[in-house]
Amino acid sequence: MTLLLVQMLLAAIGAVALYTFIGFVPGTDETSVLAPVTLALVLGGVAPEVVLTFFISAVVTLNLMNAIPTALVGLPGGVMSAPLMEHSLKLRRAGLASTTIRKMAVGSLIGTVVSIPLSFAISAALAPIAAPLKAQAPLLLAAGAVLLALLGHNRILALLSIVPLALLFQALPLLYKSIGVIPHEKTISISFFLGITVGPMLITLLGLLNQQRRTELTRAGDAVVQLPRRQMAPTLRPSRIVTKGEGLWSAGLAAASTPLFFLSPVGITFLLGELSAKRRGTDIQRSERAVTVMSALTHSTYLAGVIIPLVALGIPLSGVSAGPAGPLFVAPPVLRIGHNLHDLLTPWQMVLAVTLGAVLALAVTYFIAVRWSAQITEFVMRHVPHEAVLSLFIAFILLLAYIDAGIMNLFGVLLIGLVCGTLNRMGVNYGVQFMTLYASAWIVPELGHLLALG
Repeated sequence: MTLLLVQMLLAAIGAVALYTFIGFVPGTDETSVLAPVTLALVLGGVAPEVVLTFFISAVVTLNLMNAIPTALVGLPGGVMSAPLMEHSLKLRRAGLASTTIRKMAVGSLIGTVVSIPLSFAISAALAPIAAPLKAQAPLLLAAGAVLLALLGHNRILALLSIVPLALLFQALPLLYKSIGVIPHEKTISISFFLGITVGPMLITLLGLLNQQRRTELTRAGDAVVQLPRRQMAPTLRPSRIVTKGEGLWSAGLAAASTPLFFLSPVGITFLLGELSAKRRGTDIQRSERAVTVMSALTHSTYLAGVIIPLVALGIPLSGVSAGPAGPLFVAPPVLRIGHNLHDLLTPWQMVLAVTLGAVLALAVTYFIAVRWSAQITEFVMRHVPHEAVLSLFIAFILLLAYIDAGIMNLFGVLLIGLVCGTLNRMGVNYGVQFMTLYASAWIVPELGHLLALG
């Protein structure tokens, strides 16, 4: 037991170290940097408790660190930091970048502290009806894809894309089996999952192979980034950093967002965060309240989206659990529905892993964000090429595609990346695509059955 606790502690520290620097790299998508590393740990035979500790620590670290480049240099660290852009830029222009970061740090602290116990309480309430919910898992996943499509910006296209994507996800494995690339009993999901993740990036890279496209690109020389003057926070006490109203708004909306774990975390963060910004006060006061609340919401929505499906159901019934946390549920041949972390860990083991990962990550990242954010941002901007980080994850995805089904699957993942990346650019979000992947094994046979009856 002592050895396991040491491993969990080291995993949490490793996640903080890794995702502190990754979080400062602008433009890194949460799914593309969380899922591959988590998958590698699962496939490497790491203990389930250690994997869960690592993932929770990584989520808490990444969500806060991704927001810091937004406040300092006006570049979104990841998808979840996008809702903070407008208010962060307004505060930066007012010379309040360091204040913004401290408020973000307190917001992340509040969101995490509120969401984790509430998520476990909701999981306990759902436990008595978990069996019938799991029995209808494929239908629930399909319904989740439809719901996320309706909540997105391009609803009609998102709805129309569900069936074609389901056909694609089911057709490729059948093609591989028909020509003997994989045995008939094997299923492929994780490399397809990562193909969805890398899709938008793939579209950008392949677009550069088009000569006409290259000639149309604007060339403006090296980008110039101005870092604000370094400032030391006078105190680490949250009550000295945020007002009572900002703290209450953050806690209240973090609690309100937790039961909505099945919805898009970005959408919930934007909607509820803007709700707080519409309250009275000066323009600067409203923006300060908004960045604090939105930081709380990025943590509460993400953590609830992992904890509740994992503890109560054992199926990826949220955008987060179907996306970044997907390897905790499905990672063939190690994990599958019916044999994943939900089944391998007791509720108390999950409480320990989640609490340890979150507390350690909060303790370190809160201090870093308040004290050293400007220094780390400068180091990353000067010495860590954005392209190197993204290339590393693309290479890892190609390796997994090859392991899944050989060279043929490299082209299969390329096809999935092109299709899903194009749809993503057109407004079909990751949540719809991930949910469709997991529900496709139910959608396609049911569709065939309905057409046969017709």
